[in-house]
Amino acid sequence: MLNKFYIIEHVKNALKEDISFEDITTDNLTNEDDKLSCILNTREDGVFCGRDVFKTVFELLSPDVNIEFFVNDGDFIKKGDKLAEISGPARAVLTGERTALNYIQRMSGIATESRKYQEIIKDYKARIVDTRKNTPNFRIFEKYAVKVGCGYVHRYNLSDCAMIKDNHIKFAGSITNAVNKLREKISHAHKIEVECDTLSQVEEAVNCGADIIMLDNMAPDMMREAVKIIGGKAIVEASGRVNTDSLPEIASTGVDIISTSAIVAKAPTLDLGLD
Repeated sequence: MLNKFYIIEHVKNALKEDISFEDITTDNLTNEDDKLSCILNTREDGVFCGRDVFKTVFELLSPDVNIEFFVNDGDFIKKGDKLAEISGPARAVLTGERTALNYIQRMSGIATESRKYQEIIKDYKARIVDTRKNTPNFRIFEKYAVKVGCGYVHRYNLSDCAMIKDNHIKFAGSITNAVNKLREKISHAHKIEVECDTLSQVEEAVNCGADIIMLDNMAPDMMREAVKIIGGKAIVEASGRVNTDSLPEIASTGVDIISTSAIVAKAPTLDLGLD
């Protein structure tokens, strides 16, 4: 679940950005006591996501807007489905329409893409996981949408897990140096992940006790060798070159995690509308 207080603060800022000090179209076409009703529908198949955020947009504009939902987050929706009925003050509904749709179209698109990727590898042990390639200040909604779509989330931010990437290795001088220094300084509650692009790096990461080993842009045959080398001593993550065509072969190598930015960064918005 998304925290309500976070939704409220985020939506407030979104409405400030969109409205500024007035909606010159709606405010000059309507009177304060005008009412209207409309239907939220979907124009394509997908996974619905963002119900509470959608509702909050209108709640902040007017307590008199009524919304009756016919779907929940995570429900599969089909083209033409009626998702909700909205009624209340015309000004609030017309002013909030675009902002409310922007949230749920983006979130539903990510949930739909995540479901598609996870479905492809449902017969393997591997999980589809997102990355930190998020839209600034929209990360919590994108990661929530990944979960709604039956995907899994990687670290939420830089304080979640220590991830040693290529530039960290160069700075520290070696994987071993980097891991040892981090072990001395970070909490016992945090894991250490190492990004490897060669088998020799994989061996070094295993030997110095990395908790998670990422196989970065490796071909499937090399991944299989890496999985053998690791031998269950660490969680194995595959990343790079991940798409719907490559997924089954990557999953078949025995990796535990397949991380990809595609389920967020390349997810199309789902076509939803108010009529």
